[in-house]
Amino acid sequence: MNSEKTDNVLQTEDLSIGYLSKRKKTTIAQDIQLKLKSGTLIGLVGANGIGKSTLLRSLCGMQKHLGGTIKIKGKEIHTYHPVELATLLSVVLTEAPASRNLTTTEFVSLGRQPHTNWMGKLSELDRSKVEKAIEQTQIADFREKHCYELSDGQMQRVAIARALAQDTEIILLDEPTTHLDLYHRAAILKLLKKLSVTTGKTILFSTHEIDLAIQLADEMIVMTKNKTITGSPRELIRQGHFDALFPKDTISFDADSGRFTIQN
Repeated sequence: MNSEKTDNVLQTEDLSIGYLSKRKKTTIAQDIQLKLKSGTLIGLVGANGIGKSTLLRSLCGMQKHLGGTIKIKGKEIHTYHPVELATLLSVVLTEAPASRNLTTTEFVSLGRQPHTNWMGKLSELDRSKVEKAIEQTQIADFREKHCYELSDGQMQRVAIARALAQDTEIILLDEPTTHLDLYHRAAILKLLKKLSVTTGKTILFSTHEIDLAIQLADEMIVMTKNKTITGSPRELIRQGHFDALFPKDTISFDADSGRFTIQN
């Protein structure tokens, strides 16, 4: 982690997440303390069903948290108007977009919606943001293709470009490497790493690619049944937190190599 980065753009205190119904409150995780800094890439990892997506939805305001506070730039998230929040935080989900008939450029342009006037007309500034996002994600070669013509890897880059065009300080991504082969999984995570460095944005992504996240992330959030821990990959390895992710009789973690191995 870069030690000079001290400004927390997203912070939680005693955060509890889960679901509310008329009959009961179901808590998935609690006592979550996060301090996410500018210009950092943060990997969120944990076993299936542990609550990673719920945490991301809570952090962006899509799902109400059960307790504690979520602050963006020092202000509690529920005090932001949705349009104002959309100028600070963008989200890339795993679901296929509903607007796959749009061209790549048209889809990326949707990221400018929080900034356009009531008619949705793009200004010169809006167009320049779109062009810069297309350049940053290296998707110019298929900018005129329709989204339904794109591969999964290409579509993921387009979705990231839309978030970049939105020009927010924080980008949250829910499993951006889902359905991709090893090469494209590594390429997407390397792209996120580069963007966090070159743009100064705070980029938080959930992933099952723990080995890759350990190599690329500045910080990691490890969710287990009992607690949520944050720190640099090196600190978390030294403290043995990756050992608790999976049953040791099936998968073990090698602290020297930073990799998981299957037990015979």
